[in-house]
Amino acid sequence: MVMSRRRQPGTPRLLRALNDRAALELLLAHGPLTRAKLGELTGLSKVTASQLVERLEQRGLVERVGVSAGGRGPNAQLYAVVASAAYVVGMAIGPHGVTAQAADLTGAEHGRVEVAADISDDPVGLVHEVLAQAAKAAEVPAGKIRHVVLGSPGVIDPRSGEVSFSWELPRWHRGLLAALTADLNRPVRIVNDVNLAAVAEHRLGAGAGVDDFVLLWCDRGMGVGVMLDGRLYQGVLGAAGEVGYLPVPGVELVHGVTRAHKAPYSALAGAEPIRALAREHGFRQRTAAAAVAAAVADPERGGPLLDEIARRIALGAAAVSVVLDPGLVVLAGEVGSAGGDELATRVEREVRELAPVAPKVVGTIIDADPVLHGAVLTALASAREEIFEGTDLDGADLDGTDADDAEPEPAP
Repeated sequence: MVMSRRRQPGTPRLLRALNDRAALELLLAHGPLTRAKLGELTGLSKVTASQLVERLEQRGLVERVGVSAGGRGPNAQLYAVVASAAYVVGMAIGPHGVTAQAADLTGAEHGRVEVAADISDDPVGLVHEVLAQAAKAAEVPAGKIRHVVLGSPGVIDPRSGEVSFSWELPRWHRGLLAALTADLNRPVRIVNDVNLAAVAEHRLGAGAGVDDFVLLWCDRGMGVGVMLDGRLYQGVLGAAGEVGYLPVPGVELVHGVTRAHKAPYSALAGAEPIRALAREHGFRQRTAAAAVAAAVADPERGGPLLDEIARRIALGAAAVSVVLDPGLVVLAGEVGSAGGDELATRVEREVRELAPVAPKVVGTIIDADPVLHGAVLTALASAREEIFEGTDLDGADLDGTDADDAEPEPAP
């Protein structure tokens, strides 16, 4: 006889953890709240809400920040998340250097550094140095930095977190993640840069509130970040969105990933071919972005150039749209950002001519550093999850010691 399994009731410890998590999420979302308001929003009694606040105070996660005014009776204490309880650092990795940003538990930014260097020489040493500089610029004790997320070009295996392939950064390969984690002595995650840009767009940009959209990255190469049902889709091997390899008319097919810099779609619509196309149309700016921006500013002379760029970009946008039918395509990257809605409108029109789909195409509204924003947001999500689960807040210094007040030392 098969016995039915009885559902076990929640233990007091589990219920306390769930309540604490709910309160922290509310404080992060709404700012300072009174105990009574927390009780109202969580559905807890006044006594339980008071006990919850006391627990979070003892853990160093909330603090008194003032009193509420204007109500009947005595003013009530306001409580807020302790912003300095934990910090994270996001980094955007490129072939010529690293940009890093530190943020506290509330997401407020506290320090930004840009280091120009050849990332291929010593990636571990460079990331170590940049992390130390970011902590110093933000005046953050190194032990408070809970998570580091690196935005990198290339294919990142979602199962192992390792770099499978990056033609721009040949020293970024399998084994690097373990080396970085051991050297920095804290959790490190490497994420594809275009995927991080899609995360930022979903939280802060044109994709906010949209569960299904794709971000088409028009930059040195072409790439796509895919957001499905509000979640980033990476594929089995992490290669989802590598549309630079998409075969397109008029471009020689590539056999062998070692020639990835000649990937067909990127060779047609990437920044360098767009810059060359712009010169043919009389726009001789130093970068593709500057040329596209000049074309947008001069519609009469720049219209034909924007039309041709749109025809090239639309090949990839149409291919992705007929497979995913996302409803929204966001143009980002150097060329996409510079083209804005003038270019997006043209791409939308071209896609509708090429395929039986009609996605809305818009330009990104994130002015700068989408990869960096995405890295910080991803690191914050991990740090908050640890805190919500009750993980100890003690951190480790960059030399492996547990010293919240120690200054990070640069790599030798």
